[in-house]
Amino acid sequence: MTFKTLDTADLKGKRVLVRVDLNVPVKDGVVTDDTRIRAVLPTIREIVEKDGKAILLAHFGRPKGERVKEMSLAPVVPALETLLGKRVAFANDCIGHDAADAIAKMAPGDVLLLENTRFHKGEEKNDPIFAAQLAELGDVYVDDAFSAAHRAHASTEGLAHHLPSYAGRSMQAELEALDKALGSPKRPVIAVVGGAKVSSKIDLLENLVTKVQALVIGGGMANTFLHAQGYNVGKSLCEKDLADTARRILAAAERAGCAVILPVDAVVAWHFEANAPHRTYGVEAVPEDGMILDAGELSIDRVRAAIDDAATLVWNGPLGAFELTPFDRATVAAARHAAERTKAGKLLSVAGGGDTVAALNQAGAADDFSYISTAGGAFLEWLEGKALPGVEVLKKST
Repeated sequence: MTFKTLDTADLKGKRVLVRVDLNVPVKDGVVTDDTRIRAVLPTIREIVEKDGKAILLAHFGRPKGERVKEMSLAPVVPALETLLGKRVAFANDCIGHDAADAIAKMAPGDVLLLENTRFHKGEEKNDPIFAAQLAELGDVYVDDAFSAAHRAHASTEGLAHHLPSYAGRSMQAELEALDKALGSPKRPVIAVVGGAKVSSKIDLLENLVTKVQALVIGGGMANTFLHAQGYNVGKSLCEKDLADTARRILAAAERAGCAVILPVDAVVAWHFEANAPHRTYGVEAVPEDGMILDAGELSIDRVRAAIDDAATLVWNGPLGAFELTPFDRATVAAARHAAERTKAGKLLSVAGGGDTVAALNQAGAADDFSYISTAGGAFLEWLEGKALPGVEVLKKST
């Protein structure tokens, strides 16, 4: 994967438009989770150190082209200043006089946050005129928002057609990690895919069976595959109308030489609640009135063994109802095993998706994975094999 990075960028005295992801949770005017802010600090600091003028572009919420006071980026400024250890100026618009005047006052090494790009309809429409208005404000464009790379918006794609364009450090780290995981991986590659519904991951599964040597399917999704194979899953979450789809995916995996690993035993409860009474059954013996909430010990052993055989791991989604104890057992056990293998230098592990990150954190395994993506939708579309507009345009600028 070829794209230009900050290594080759001449930033001294330049107005550097930096697309960042500051779409962070805010309560009562205060940022409650600064993970995304922390992710872009290395890029901002490098621009500052190279005497560039860091002009931050970001969206917040979905104002649909209108100015919505509750979706202003102004509340993000204090958190950004605290983490950066530096004053951050704010402009009340991202184009026009307000933005131009604020930029004119900047000295090399200054940082400025422009108001929500989505306050303008041209942003989400990728309107060429709006993109040109943004471009007038800068000399260089840096994209450090992989999480928005699946959107062809003016600030994520259109702008790169107007200015010399580079990947920021967070974007660079993400792209390099993903390339190692599926682009040009060390084989064998195993994918662990869990979650509630097959319907939300059909494209992902169909792409992965052509790319990996083993595919572990867990969570509610596994019930649909078990049903498709003729097993009774009782009152478990199951998309029975997708049985043909599941069989099609299994057939595609067989043709591609991808081993699909499904549960062979299941932890069954009669109520969907933490610490509900439960028993473990073989998948051929799940009672009519029970619901599968986790994979059993035999299944966990099979997943561990499959991870042992792999050189590269891609993970998306929990293997059971991980939010309810003790039905987080399979997810935690597999995650910790992958983390141990990674720590020992025997596995490259990449994981992503909201529930996945939460599950790995809960398992205490996240810090030992090679890379954790917080990109959500962009990460999923990459797993589906789709071209990401914000990435493709960076490749073209080389």
